[in-house]
Amino acid sequence: MRNFLHKLLPHHDTVRNQRWLKPFGSRLHQPNLWHLNRRSVAGGVAIGLFCGLIPGPLQIISAAIFAVLLRVNLPVAAFTTLYTNPFTILPLYVVAYELGAWFSGASNSATVDHLAFPEMHWDSWLAELWAWMHMLGKPLLIGLLLLATGLAIIGYFAVRVAWRVAVILRWRARRHRRK
Repeated sequence: MRNFLHKLLPHHDTVRNQRWLKPFGSRLHQPNLWHLNRRSVAGGVAIGLFCGLIPGPLQIISAAIFAVLLRVNLPVAAFTTLYTNPFTILPLYVVAYELGAWFSGASNSATVDHLAFPEMHWDSWLAELWAWMHMLGKPLLIGLLLLATGLAIIGYFAVRVAWRVAVILRWRARRHRRK
């Protein structure tokens, strides 16, 4: 798996020579941002899963910022955010709302129809957007934070365990070949 991911990832010299990344200087030269090791990949998956629930185009940007700050694999963090897409975002937000409503004790009166984004009109779009956000408000915010944190923790430990199991299986296969 490591070799497969290594083929997909850009070489760090390619990224270093990009002119639009020059302002970031030496921050992008940290080895863990580009190397595939158990800690770096697990951290990248955790950050990607956490940032994947951030709305809109801020997912990859926030994952990249957190990856640089926490020195985990940047491409893995950015790629992992793509688990949210137009087909999965509404079910994930419904789960987040339900989780937030249960955790906060709020009334569970919003249905999937209420969670759907309202139809906007030119003259009252701001009021409609505010009403929609206010209706979902606290339960959705709490639920998104809980769901993102839970996914990040599960993803981190799943990668660590899967990586460890793969290493043990390779050791056993090598030992078996030697006998």
